[in-house]
Amino acid sequence: MNIEKRKGRDIIVVTIPLQLKRRGGRKLIIAPEGAVEAPPREETLAKLVAKAHRWLRMMESGQFRSIKDLATLEQIDDSYLARVLRLTLLAPDIIVAILDGRQPDVLTWRELKNPFPMEWEQPREKWGMTHPG
Repeated sequence: MNIEKRKGRDIIVVTIPLQLKRRGGRKLIIAPEGAVEAPPREETLAKLVAKAHRWLRMMESGQFRSIKDLATLEQIDDSYLARVLRLTLLAPDIIVAILDGRQPDVLTWRELKNPFPMEWEQPREKWGMTHPG
């Protein structure tokens, strides 16, 4: 950390050594050795949760008469759309954990695309999550 004078003001300059690497068309920040890194958020799962809620709003607004109509508009298979829509049935704390990247490693799209219990406590137990209260 350095303190510099710029335009008559003291400015604190913090330097963090890092590297940028390209993986799969994306740039990743590689932290220096020994740095504590936050776990990366599962972007695919977070995006699917967001899509599920957007599609639910579209269905609830009456904009579409059926899942099949919405799937046709989105140019996807209606069974896939129905599986994604199920994500709106997850407990709010599980959804927040997914969006924050704090979900357990077992909680992946591969796991969630299969039927899961609708009662909120059962999925928490199944995936090793504790109730937020």
